Amino acid sequence: MPAEESSAARRGNRSRATSAISRALRPPLLAAGGAPLPAGAALRVRPAAGARRPPAARSGASGGSSSRGGGPRRLYEQARRAWDRPLTAYYLILGAGLLITVLGLVMVYSASMIKALELGKPGTYFFRKQFLAAVIGAGLMAAAARMPVKLHRALSYPLLMGAVFLMVLVQVPGIGMSVNGNRNWLYLGGPFQLQPSEFGKLALVLWGADLLARKQDRRLLTQWKHMLVPLVPVAFMLLGLIMLGGDMGTAIILTAILFGLLWLAGAPTRLFAGVLASAGLVAFLLIKTSPNRMSRLDCMGASEPGPGGSCWQAVHGIYALASGGWFGSGLGASVEKWGQLPEPHTDFIFAITGEELGLAGTLSVLALFAALGYAGIRVAGRTEDPFVRYAAGGVTTWITAQAVINIGAVLGLLPIAGVPLPLFSYGGSALLPTMFAVGLLIAFARADPAAKAALAMRRPGVRWKTMRRRVKKRPSGER
Repeated sequence: MPAEESSAARRGNRSRATSAISRALRPPLLAAGGAPLPAGAALRVRPAAGARRPPAARSGASGGSSSRGGGPRRLYEQARRAWDRPLTAYYLILGAGLLITVLGLVMVYSASMIKALELGKPGTYFFRKQFLAAVIGAGLMAAAARMPVKLHRALSYPLLMGAVFLMVLVQVPGIGMSVNGNRNWLYLGGPFQLQPSEFGKLALVLWGADLLARKQDRRLLTQWKHMLVPLVPVAFMLLGLIMLGGDMGTAIILTAILFGLLWLAGAPTRLFAGVLASAGLVAFLLIKTSPNRMSRLDCMGASEPGPGGSCWQAVHGIYALASGGWFGSGLGASVEKWGQLPEPHTDFIFAITGEELGLAGTLSVLALFAALGYAGIRVAGRTEDPFVRYAAGGVTTWITAQAVINIGAVLGLLPIAGVPLPLFSYGGSALLPTMFAVGLLIAFARADPAAKAALAMRRPGVRWKTMRRRVKKRPSGER
């Protein structure tokens, strides 16, 4: 024991001697005049004016140039992170779809009042029919959003067969009826009519997506015959039934859906160009042999009604947009809907929107369609399920192409094709399948694994159980 105590004492003496030598060799801190500072003053020394500060102090300084430059950059990073969240596509599709539908109801009520009074109907006649269709469409959208992907695939063949049957039924004398020169309607009794070709768009999207997905699983899409057959023949059959009624606009949308599916399937450029050239040749022949279609083509960019008023609708659509200005003449204050502009609540409702809500209103509608299209492309691009990719791409192509054709015709950039603005124009036959298609996009956005996990965390029960698992049990006497 005495030997151990003496060794410990020697180690303590050695450490004290080492610390004393290091303090003696350390250079003293000098004051401004060169005199050494007293002991303990080192704790009160402030850095000189030109001394470099630590990075944390420099970045947190207020009023500096770095903070001014970091503000927009920080906002950009926050916006980018919010844009890349798993539920962004889900909220964009849901919000844009509902906002377009609600704004469409408002504009249908405003644009159709005078037309209803001219027909001897109440001013709310068209609005009530559109509101009923919107309520039914909301139920279809909610049902489609909750359906699993397998059920959507199971509905593809029955929907296609039902659409073909109804489109054939239209051509039966005494059953089908003509509206504005197009024989594409079925009379359901009372004020209700049905246009089966609108459901043919949805049928082609679902059936084509299921067909291409099954062929991709079997690795058959590398052969051109499997890519084209039977997709192209069935699409041409639908196009033939539509063209028997003379509806060129719906045929154009159906062709756009077909090309969208082929593009997503990875069709070679030569094959894609060949099909496109064939469709273009057929469209040219159909337009060249019809004086009505040729007159619509001649009215592109027209600024005068022309002889006999052949371009009356196109010119007055431009007049309505031009008179709207920046913020419009006010809701319900349109002049063109008083008998000047034909079809103000259907094909040319965008012109009435520009007249009453101005450039701000039309740009808002365009922004909503752009958001819906971007969300659809994002869902199609981020999924690993081939059916979801083809179906989401087909629906996005359908809605975007139809919106572009309608708005382009109102602006005078495209010929008048007679297609309604999706989710916006009057027409229950067009609204119901389109809202079901939006429900498809919502279901696909919800089916993403990251979005599914985020939605599960938002449920109160799941969050409470997760928090209970994280909290450790404490002793009974501890507070």
